[in-house]
Amino acid sequence: MDSVLRALAVYFGLLIIFRLTGRRALAQMTTFDLVLVLIISETIQQAMVGDDQSMTNALVLVLTLVGSAALISVLKQKSTRVEKWTEGLPVFVIENGKMHEDRMAELRVDEDDIMAAARQTQAVEKMDDIKHVVVENSGQISVIPKQQKAE
Repeated sequence: MDSVLRALAVYFGLLIIFRLTGRRALAQMTTFDLVLVLIISETIQQAMVGDDQSMTNALVLVLTLVGSAALISVLKQKSTRVEKWTEGLPVFVIENGKMHEDRMAELRVDEDDIMAAARQTQAVEKMDDIKHVVVENSGQISVIPKQQKAE
């Protein structure tokens, strides 16, 4: 039972840590991020298993973690409050061409990030051609261009 409590504590502790670090931190995994995840997993491994390195304990921990994830998924479906807390809400960082620098700073998004997304998804070349930009729950940046005038 001690291992189950440890696993739950680690699971929810990591959930809180990653939620507080912001959605952009998880949007695109870089080499740095992968190394960080590997180090974190190695660091917390001992905290979860304690002295019990048995296969039984490992399977109980896996079931605990997968069960916790499934439970949170069900709770998110039933409660918008749980979904908002675990996933967050999409945030407009540009609305009708107006840049919200305070939101951008909070989400750690800059003009280069926006322009990269604009070029990749909409073939937009200038900030003046952007109507809305939304940082989605996943951390991805959605760009809505201004309507092109008919020629």
